[in-house]
Amino acid sequence: MIEQYTKNVIEAALLAAGRPLPVSELEQLFAGAGKPDAAAVQAALETLAGEYDGRGIELAQTASGWRIQVRREFCNEIVRLWPERPQRYSRALLETLALIAYRQPITRAEIEAVRGVQVNPGIIKTLLERNWIRVVGHRDLPGRPELLGTTREFLDYYGLRSLDELPPLAELRMLGEIEPQLSLPGTEENEVLPIATVDVPAPSDESPDGDDEVSASHGQNRGSGLVAAPPAGEI
Repeated sequence: MIEQYTKNVIEAALLAAGRPLPVSELEQLFAGAGKPDAAAVQAALETLAGEYDGRGIELAQTASGWRIQVRREFCNEIVRLWPERPQRYSRALLETLALIAYRQPITRAEIEAVRGVQVNPGIIKTLLERNWIRVVGHRDLPGRPELLGTTREFLDYYGLRSLDELPPLAELRMLGEIEPQLSLPGTEENEVLPIATVDVPAPSDESPDGDDEVSASHGQNRGSGLVAAPPAGEI
């Protein structure tokens, strides 16, 4: 009976919140002697996720927590609820976003070196306004160019828990012509320039779903458990 009550409260909270909720926040919904701990909340979430199998909606975990969402295979039908054409992004914007995601932290000059063309300032402005990227530090070079990294909102939008869940570059057909120039950690051509004055603070011990800092100080693009740099205001 208590377990069913816990699941019902969690389900109602996820539907009402309209955003991903971490286990720590879900735990605060309960009070009294029978209050479930973090392990019990996590177990309830996993049970609830299993109960959603075979339905049009699912319980999914993203970088910011858990949320109830439409299954991807039904998106083409559900989008008809909104007759307005969804916003479409240019190929240049998507290529720029992919480069930041796979090679962060990265400067505009490094993006331009890979793409072979100058980055339109409007592209960076759009990504910043969508809170998909943010400035995470500065390169230790003349002019101290800004280092760009992705945010939790970027991961939430694409339904990812961490950058480790990004698809392999070989699967990104839309980036076919720039793919040979992209390299992942551990390859010889993945040289990283020195970095100084990283603006991201030290990870908090209270982060229940993994540290959300981009590893700028280590000069790595991706690492085990790496999530993304949090947006300003979450620090």
